[in-house]
Amino acid sequence: MTRLLHRSIHSSLPVAVGGRGIELFDADGKTYIDACGGAAVSCLGHGHPDVVAALHNQVDKLAYAHTGFFTSEAAEELADILVEDAPDGLSHAYLVSGGSEAMEAALKMARQYFVETGEPQRRHIIARRQSYHGNTLGALAAGGNEWRRSQFEPLLVETHHIDPCYAYRLQHSSESEEAYAARAAQQLEDKILELGADQVIAFVAETIVGATSGAVPPVADYFKRIRAICDHYGILLILDEVMCGMGRTGTLHACQAEGVSPDLMTLAKGLGGGYQPLGAVLLSREVYDAFAGGSGFFQHGHTYMGHPMAAAAGVAVQRVIRRDNLLPNVVAMGHELERQLTDRLGNHHHVGDIRGRGLFRGIEMVADRATKKPFDPRAKLHTRIKTQAMARGLMVYPMGGTIDGRTGDHVLMAPPFIVEREDISRIVERFGDAVDAAIASVQAG
Repeated sequence: MTRLLHRSIHSSLPVAVGGRGIELFDADGKTYIDACGGAAVSCLGHGHPDVVAALHNQVDKLAYAHTGFFTSEAAEELADILVEDAPDGLSHAYLVSGGSEAMEAALKMARQYFVETGEPQRRHIIARRQSYHGNTLGALAAGGNEWRRSQFEPLLVETHHIDPCYAYRLQHSSESEEAYAARAAQQLEDKILELGADQVIAFVAETIVGATSGAVPPVADYFKRIRAICDHYGILLILDEVMCGMGRTGTLHACQAEGVSPDLMTLAKGLGGGYQPLGAVLLSREVYDAFAGGSGFFQHGHTYMGHPMAAAAGVAVQRVIRRDNLLPNVVAMGHELERQLTDRLGNHHHVGDIRGRGLFRGIEMVADRATKKPFDPRAKLHTRIKTQAMARGLMVYPMGGTIDGRTGDHVLMAPPFIVEREDISRIVERFGDAVDAAIASVQAG
């Protein structure tokens, strides 16, 4: 019996009691390879001695001081680190406790920016279908996952959605990547004109779509086109890099590979590596100056924002990534993961697409590879894969509703940045066996 309200009330979960490197251990002594970082969180793995030491040091000095009264050395240092390596134009950091909080703050920053600059009539947010931006009401409203949104729809503010840049499902067979990118980006301009160019606040997008669709990267110059459209109509671009950022795709920020800078960018997960709850918004000089030259404050806040312990964890994690030069390993092991997944599953009748960048990879499952027909959602293939993987001592991050919030199954992989070639081999072997066993159980009825 448990008095804890779990995510799934009727599930029976193992008890995690420890972790080291890329592995977690349960109370029964079983070992699990963490091939998804929980939810693309544990970028340095578990029990990293440098991060643990930094937290001990911080708690000995200062655990908490409310940001209405004080700043802290740890928070100031983390902000310096983030801004120093930020995309061009981003000048300040706002520290919170996670991705949903970061997105709520970014949406309110975008609205307040236009209030401060004399355009209070702007009220519309545009995002993309099959996106996920968090579970608080504002973030959920911006997100485009219908299954997550449906029962809370009466509580959500009005937002507007266009198609994602999802080449596997939406690119025409006769269409080049460049032509598809142009067509996908054009949907944003069409929606802006439909709503009124002076009525839109911001466009929100995951640079590489994460949990909802499974590591879906943009194609060609999609984001350069998006950036140009936002600039043309004076709309802010908010990039959600909560899951795909902070080195996960091989560059510190995923948008660096796209050659664009946002006006606001949300970060979390790998920012603190799971050692403390931590998120952030990076904001442009233009947005900051609007606040500084106007009301003089950002009308928002949380009790635990800028928390010294969380900031100290973020500082330690980011220092280790830089000191140990881990991003080249993300690139190299990302290629290795792609190669081994392709060798094992590339011709599998029920694997439709293997995609992603760096150590952020998605595998989309299909009932028929030739037609891309998905499995019947009642089979819950994604749940079966998770069960089979856990039985084999492997953690992966599967989800259903890949295509439209109802149909489709995919599996997300996001192993720690410290993963090695031998680890990749063990991951792929166990995953391949789990996929085969899960599909066999579906076919057996």
